[in-house]
Amino acid sequence: MKTQLVRKATLVKSLRILLVVLAAVPAVAQEYSLRSLDGRTEVRVEVKEKRFYSIARNGAVLLAPSAISLSVAEGRAPAVPLRVLRKEERSVCQSVRPVIRVKRAEIPERFNELKLTLEGGWGLVFRAYDNGVAYRWLTDLPGEITVVNEEVTFGFEAQDTVFFPEEESFFSHNERRYLRYRVADIPAEKMASLPALVAKPWGVKVWLSEANLRDYAGLWLRGTGGTALAGIFPAYPLEEQQTRDRDIKVTKRADYIAKTRGPRAFPWRVVGIAERDADLLNNQLVYLLADEAQGDFSWVRPGKVPWDWWNAWNIYGVDFQAGINTATYKYSIDFAAKYGLEYLILDEGWSKPDDLLSLNPNLNLPEVLAYAKQKNVGVVLWVVWCTLDRQFAAAFDQFERWGVKGVKVDFMQRDDQNAVNFYERVAQEAARRKMVVDFHGAFKPTGLERTYPNLLTREGVLGLEHSKWSENVTPEHDVTLPFIRMVAGPMDFTPGAMRNARKEDFKAIFSRPMSQGTRCHQLAMYVVYESPLQMLADSPANYLREPEAMEFLGPVPTVWDETIPLDGRVGEFVVVARRAANGDWYVGAMTNWTPRELTLELGFLSDGAYRMDVWQDGPNAARVGDDYKKVTTKVHKGNRVQVRMAPGGGWVARIHR
Repeated sequence: MKTQLVRKATLVKSLRILLVVLAAVPAVAQEYSLRSLDGRTEVRVEVKEKRFYSIARNGAVLLAPSAISLSVAEGRAPAVPLRVLRKEERSVCQSVRPVIRVKRAEIPERFNELKLTLEGGWGLVFRAYDNGVAYRWLTDLPGEITVVNEEVTFGFEAQDTVFFPEEESFFSHNERRYLRYRVADIPAEKMASLPALVAKPWGVKVWLSEANLRDYAGLWLRGTGGTALAGIFPAYPLEEQQTRDRDIKVTKRADYIAKTRGPRAFPWRVVGIAERDADLLNNQLVYLLADEAQGDFSWVRPGKVPWDWWNAWNIYGVDFQAGINTATYKYSIDFAAKYGLEYLILDEGWSKPDDLLSLNPNLNLPEVLAYAKQKNVGVVLWVVWCTLDRQFAAAFDQFERWGVKGVKVDFMQRDDQNAVNFYERVAQEAARRKMVVDFHGAFKPTGLERTYPNLLTREGVLGLEHSKWSENVTPEHDVTLPFIRMVAGPMDFTPGAMRNARKEDFKAIFSRPMSQGTRCHQLAMYVVYESPLQMLADSPANYLREPEAMEFLGPVPTVWDETIPLDGRVGEFVVVARRAANGDWYVGAMTNWTPRELTLELGFLSDGAYRMDVWQDGPNAARVGDDYKKVTTKVHKGNRVQVRMAPGGGWVARIHR
């Protein structure tokens, strides 16, 4: 890892290095303070021998003074001493209407902002929200600049613990478990992708990530051997090597992070704050801090999609041999049309991975596409990212001629500046041709889905596919994700397993996979997990054997007009209610391996009588994970409902007139 990190020690001495907030400081400290609109979050910014910021909530310190800086190698040093030329403050209290309603039809946006204009073409912006803090650098320098390093630190205390998605290198799918450490116990050589979550002893959670990552390298974390976490970045790639048809690894890196425009705003560094764990489910800071969409995206169609690869094309009870062939995909299209599923994915195998214009001879793709169009089912094609990059114009031209509705782009496994720019280039080109995008083998969301609403979802999550080869996707992991990874944005976890096992019975079988936990644990994911393009990962043949499950999976939406987190604790359980555009309410609950009983109060309903359809763990779900039952009852606003979940269990309801 040492060869990958950007280190100041490697800088060429002949370069005149500008270290903002470090090199030139005033004799007298300058201090600034900013509070959130609710008055409970305070940010302090200090310029002493370095520039620091600290955060307090209700008077209690969340972040100790934390050093920040930005350095470029163009010899544009500021005047000595460093001077703040102008301080500007503003308040914003408004609602944002997202193009794609991941959580709600209107997002409240409330913050106070402090902007400091520094001598020499530099600036720094802080925002204090009711549920977090963000800052970013600004430059107004002519031409191109080379960013040598950015210092990012988060100062904590010895007793603080962190949910740390530990990584081995910058070449990663970012599909990790959240390991819990004391911050002070993480040595400098340990690194993690983002987002991460820090727990204070009194229960407040501090969520760390970034937003509006564009034309720059992604932010990662490392330990310091002390009580702080520090930011690190994959340096600019100079040389690459293709190790197989889908993997391109960086073999030589520069001694800088990025070459970019001199006049620009840099990515936001985001610190989310939650006094109760369930509040994390409502945090949309990453989305709000991203650049707004430009142009018309009213054509974008969220929806659900059967996924062939996870279930290994295991169609049965038919008079043809299942596989990557025309008959199998026509069968899947019929299944999608029967239940109103908007899309069908053709994953690996429809073409050569290294040539998107060379089709599988067993698959008549034009015939499948025509059949899907006739059934009003859009087709999404899986592609290897480096193949798409090499055949970019020709591939998109062909996809457009075919009438393809989307692309699933896989195996990037990087977020250096070049890779980050590839993501945006794909989203932009797909938008131009009115195609949706799903990124797999991807880094975490940073708000690009706001800038390009056709980007419906992305992976960057340890999802259900790992059940094919590991035991890592446990119910505990499932009820950790909503409080950490999902706060960053939509996640393509790919739920929907119809073979469900208790802990003792689970086996990782690549060609006939199952899930840990109960059937209702899987069903509840469609309410708890956010993904405007949501997979049904199991075989259509298995779903067709489960008509009661499909009574839920058919109509459940993938976008929502309102979200109400009801309760939850990281790694233990989660309960959330969501309202669909047609007025129906859905409630999803999931637990770890601990059986759980909860009381759900229906105070979010309007007046009048409702029908509540419930899918709940059966009386033998602790023995056989597939055991569930559907019950229907009448409910009214304010009724109290008992929710009982088996080990690894779940509970889901549709409440409608």
